[in-house]
Amino acid sequence: MSLVSLVKFDEQFMSLTEAIEKSLDLIHFQFDRKVHKVAIKPNLCYYWDYSTGETTDPKFVGALIDVMRNHISPSIEISVVESDASAMRCEYAFRMLGYERMAKEKGVGLLNLTADHAEKMSVNIGKKHHQFSIPKTLMDADMVINVPKIKYMSGIKITCALKNIYGCNPYPQKYKYHKWIDEVVVSLNKIIKSDLCIIDGNILRGIKTRKLGLIMASTDPVAIDAAAAEIAGVNPNSVRYLKLATKEKIGNINFIQKGKPLDYFKKSFPRRNMKYRARRFLSAVYTLSLLKNLANSRP
Repeated sequence: MSLVSLVKFDEQFMSLTEAIEKSLDLIHFQFDRKVHKVAIKPNLCYYWDYSTGETTDPKFVGALIDVMRNHISPSIEISVVESDASAMRCEYAFRMLGYERMAKEKGVGLLNLTADHAEKMSVNIGKKHHQFSIPKTLMDADMVINVPKIKYMSGIKITCALKNIYGCNPYPQKYKYHKWIDEVVVSLNKIIKSDLCIIDGNILRGIKTRKLGLIMASTDPVAIDAAAAEIAGVNPNSVRYLKLATKEKIGNINFIQKGKPLDYFKKSFPRRNMKYRARRFLSAVYTLSLLKNLANSRP
């Protein structure tokens, strides 16, 4: 089983760099001093500010950069990467969400993977064959660091580290993959390996936004996603892509937690409850009723 650390971050008692260091110490993680090129993949799924809990805080990524330079070398080459999406352009997201400012302060690069040179790569998931364009920057990186958020997502229940790699697909119209999203998520993670996953859970978005002060780390994206699912009140074994990723030996759905007990954060996470589910069900019934009445009223 893989180690997953859970750290309670409180800015009154520690800095972000100290909290990140603690999360890495708990899983006995050590940076390889031979690393030269690093790609950091935050979650910038849209133009939401980090204060909404929807996107990775640029200050968190900045602190992680400081930690890396302290452990590896001040001269390592770091690129913060993201790709265009159906309703988002990287150049605007980097500017609006504070990444341009952070990159200038830290002396790192910002890269739109959609504009990067890419090569076709194939992978088999079960009996199905998938092909994707994989950005050269990710293939050339000595280390890929995955910095996701924990969020609910209709269809796949939960999104975190594995789903964050879905954003490395440079093709902007990603909705075309939604019909087989579980297989696509697993395929991309089979090609693009996360050497380290570290969750920015300081502010999180469940059914509402809440400051949780959570930092998690693991070298196993499946294990950290399973832990994140439990915190959000979702049974990891009910998440199809997690079971599929375990079957494909990307990671282990079972994990050993280190640090603060998982239940401490689970109690505070703004989870979906019975009232929320009932409201969603009634809303769906009402919508279907309106559509039926509209269809019956047509001549």
